Amino acid sequence: MQNAAAAGTPSLETVTRLYHQLRLIRVLEEEVARVYPTDKIKSPVHLSIGQEFVSVGVCDVLQPRDHVSITYRGHAAYIAKGGDMAAMVAEMYGRKAGCAQGRGGSMHLVDTRAGVIGGSAVVGTSIPIAAGYALADRRKGTGGVVACFFGDGASEEGCLAETLNFAALQKLPVLFVCENNGYAIHEPRSKRWATDRLCERVATYGIPAHHITSGDVFEVRARAEEAVRAMRDGGGPVFLEVDCYRWQEHVGPNQDYDQGYRSQAELIPWIEDDQVPRLARMLDPAVVERIDSEVRSAVAAAFAFAEETPFPDPEDLYDHVYA
Repeated sequence: MQNAAAAGTPSLETVTRLYHQLRLIRVLEEEVARVYPTDKIKSPVHLSIGQEFVSVGVCDVLQPRDHVSITYRGHAAYIAKGGDMAAMVAEMYGRKAGCAQGRGGSMHLVDTRAGVIGGSAVVGTSIPIAAGYALADRRKGTGGVVACFFGDGASEEGCLAETLNFAALQKLPVLFVCENNGYAIHEPRSKRWATDRLCERVATYGIPAHHITSGDVFEVRARAEEAVRAMRDGGGPVFLEVDCYRWQEHVGPNQDYDQGYRSQAELIPWIEDDQVPRLARMLDPAVVERIDSEVRSAVAAAFAFAEETPFPDPEDLYDHVYA
């Protein structure tokens, strides 16, 4: 892989902000992985370790009026958009103070205050929901856009073709972001796609489509910024396919390179080009130390909150029941 920042040299402010977000998500998920075997976390977890740069690059150019539609591997996008971290951890613990009141767990994160549309465990559901929110934003005249995250496996769902067509026809402000990590659970892309020209297929709808292969958070940010600017001017949807790689197993805290469907050699170039230490090297060591200390404290506080807050009351089972 080669780093290929698309917008020249980033400002020190931008590097600092992106490093803080990358480091926060990485430390948070490493702590999730550490705690998970204790059974304190009551739901499955799909970690974003190694893929954080996609969400961080995209969400950095969004505004409070914008929304993100996330998947069950949504920790990174939830945090990058400003979701409440303490409520997220409490949700994984099954506590009443969780972002879904302990009902949904890791795969159903939501924070309407921060513009995080509720996640779902069903593959592909983030896609049509994003179009609905974008249509609502346009009709309300908010000027908001929706960033829709999904994996390469979800690109095979019929709802993607339907939504791309509708979004193009209506010129909806949706930034489709395919986090292409090469696997749908354990099945490699080579066994699922007749060709790997996803952007070419998307372009047939008249949607600008860009394939980012560098693994560079600054290139992701630059492409997203360009797309969002065009959408706010009425330009319609844009599609980004971003190559990335999940370091851990599909679901859970461990590695799975001994299971026969992928080799650890695939991971090496991604570790060598890991955006977290890369951005740390671009900053003064004192700044890095300060950010790292703040991040560790924030993550520790979120887990302490989850440990101390109560479980839901049994009577809560009857809330939100309408039939």
